[in-house]
Amino acid sequence: MAHPFLNLPSVVAIGLVVGSYLNVVIYRLPRGKSTVGGRSGCPFCGSLIRGWDNLPVLSYLWLRGRCRDCRSPISRRYPLVEVLTASAYALCYSFFGPPWHWILAAIFCSILLVLAFIDLEHLILPDRLTLGGALLGLLLFPWLPWRGSFGDHLVGLGLGPGLLLGLYGLWYALRRAEGLGLGDVKMMATVGAFLGWQGSLLTLFLGTLLALVVALAYMATGRMGLKNKIPFGPFLALGALIALFSLGSTWLDRYLPPLHWG
Repeated sequence: MAHPFLNLPSVVAIGLVVGSYLNVVIYRLPRGKSTVGGRSGCPFCGSLIRGWDNLPVLSYLWLRGRCRDCRSPISRRYPLVEVLTASAYALCYSFFGPPWHWILAAIFCSILLVLAFIDLEHLILPDRLTLGGALLGLLLFPWLPWRGSFGDHLVGLGLGPGLLLGLYGLWYALRRAEGLGLGDVKMMATVGAFLGWQGSLLTLFLGTLLALVVALAYMATGRMGLKNKIPFGPFLALGALIALFSLGSTWLDRYLPPLHWG
């Protein structure tokens, strides 16, 4: 039974607020700063952000994307993450809730969003999120609404990372250079723990396909070459989101019948 005060608009509002906090994590975690203590400030002039300037999306629009004090530009990532989080939460609520199962999906989406944007900016995937996310996925397993057997999730914990490690080793043997980061391997452990081996395979397939399409497009326009690095985490995150919302859907059973989606 749905909570009388919980509906789609309220879930969107929750997503906007959580998205504001995820921005804090994205900015502070790679810099070794606390993600729970201290007020946020302008990275250019250091002035503390006032409460009324910290409203998700609205404050960005009101300030026209600039710091109130020094007029330096505010990254567009802030409203983007807030909108994406709210959208993801709305999908979680529509697919898995009410009453509360959607929250588990929302936690997974939050981890994916933070990993994707940290990788975009810094080309790293912090262990606190990847290994911590894998452990959290196993701990939450009994309550996941899309879960298969516990064995499916244990296999998923190792399958995706194992396949990526194989590719990592093969690329290094052929070119004596790293083609993937080990953070991507650990991120797949989180995906497998939450989605099981079927979701892990689908994530890896979709993430690789999306990354290949983008890389080829950039190479065709001369914007990158074979030696350029692109972050793989955002593509894995997008693949994992598609896999999450595909769980149990009829089109997946039609195209991947041998997987017997949990």
